[in-house]
Amino acid sequence: MSDSYNMSMRKFLKQLGVTSQQAIEAALRDRGEAGKSYAVKASVTIEELGLDHEVSGTIVEND
Repeated sequence: MSDSYNMSMRKFLKQLGVTSQQAIEAALRDRGEAGKSYAVKASVTIEELGLDHEVSGTIVEND
């Protein structure tokens, strides 16, 4: 793949990671409870390619 592809992919994934972490941390500050775990699911969609990729997991608040 080309350098421009790699750069645009990395830029998108960095933005996704950083903004998602900020949103999750803000939600936990507002409503979180120490020691509680939360089911989390993220979805990346590229309609033009018919892609709908989901990732799920658990976030445990420890403070």
